[in-house]
Amino acid sequence: MNVIVSRSEVDGTLTAPSSKSMTHRVLVLSALANGKSTIVNPLTADDTEATASMLNKLGIVLIRSEKWTVEGGEFKAPAVDLHCGESGTTLRFMAAVCALIDGECHLTGGKSLYARPMGPLLDALTQIGVKSTSRCGLPPVTITGNGRIRGGEARLPGDISSQFVSTLLAVAPLADAPVEISLTTQLESRPYVAMTMDAMRAFGVEARATPDMRRLTAPLGPYKASTVEVEGDWSSAAYVLAAGALTGSVTLRGLNQASSQADRAIIEILSRMGADVSTNGGTIKISKSLLRGISTDLSDCPDLFPVVSALCAAAKGESTLTGLGRLRFKESNRVAAMAEGLTRMGIKMKCNSDFARITGGTPKGAEVDPWRDHRIAMSLAVLALVAEGETKISDAWCVSKSYPGFWGDFAAIGGRFEKA
Repeated sequence: MNVIVSRSEVDGTLTAPSSKSMTHRVLVLSALANGKSTIVNPLTADDTEATASMLNKLGIVLIRSEKWTVEGGEFKAPAVDLHCGESGTTLRFMAAVCALIDGECHLTGGKSLYARPMGPLLDALTQIGVKSTSRCGLPPVTITGNGRIRGGEARLPGDISSQFVSTLLAVAPLADAPVEISLTTQLESRPYVAMTMDAMRAFGVEARATPDMRRLTAPLGPYKASTVEVEGDWSSAAYVLAAGALTGSVTLRGLNQASSQADRAIIEILSRMGADVSTNGGTIKISKSLLRGISTDLSDCPDLFPVVSALCAAAKGESTLTGLGRLRFKESNRVAAMAEGLTRMGIKMKCNSDFARITGGTPKGAEVDPWRDHRIAMSLAVLALVAEGETKISDAWCVSKSYPGFWGDFAAIGGRFEKA
């Protein structure tokens, strides 16, 4: 489905959707825990549905109502392939979970998933006694488990995907012997690993990391069934906050300002750009102001790149964004996708694999393609609010991957669009 977005002024109050990243983690840990766990305020979106579906195929009972109840601890070998949709998080976490199953698990997925690297994770799993095969380190992946993880040292790079570290850490307590994760490079996206450690703590396991997060361990022992409330999603909140900063005023509720989520950095970035930001507990209000260009490193919060690019496109002056190397391994090559979109909208952007320089100006309405990437679609929609003329966004419903209510919320605060 395509949409046409018109120049608009936003105004209103919304509640942030639940965290996609934390919903994944709580689902997985609920399944690993013995007994019945309750998930309060989970996110229902394409990616989290993929994780829930995988767990169901592995014998985990998930009962849905206003809250989700997960009967954990009892896995069985699947009778069918495990299709992870387009969710890299599902693929990575389930690869490690499948190592605990006595039998063969074949993990597949959608087209974009087949470009997501798995080699370093599979190598690390091999080091701790897990057998696997893959297509040159890419999906599809087959995990051949015997119901046990031997344990020992797992060495891997920390600058390809923090999900590799998170998934190893999640299963480490259930190994036969302690697992020590040793990173051969600096860890990027540290907050995502911190979020995993927070989730593990909620299920009774206290993981440990050195100050530089190059060595991580977790004590052996079972997870305890728990009741966990999923906090608001700073990643999704970033689009609403960006809309307020560009045109009008929005108030967003339900955000934890002490959160480990990487994309909480959007508040600091907006403040540095000159946005009018006020906070009161879990409520953020942001109003239109003259934004100025920024130089910032997004290594720890790469998912912010598309929306920050949109902000920079409408800001005064030049912006430099670095730490972008891993963005070519997302749902799309996000640097290339944003460069194409901004160029079509009349904004100059120079980039390479790790760097982007954007010259702010007045965006023009255009036909843009988000490359089936939810974060590109939402970012271009936000920029279209201040574009001269109409902006046609193709495949705009790809936002259901992480923020199914995006277009409804967009309209609720005054964003004007129509289906095309």
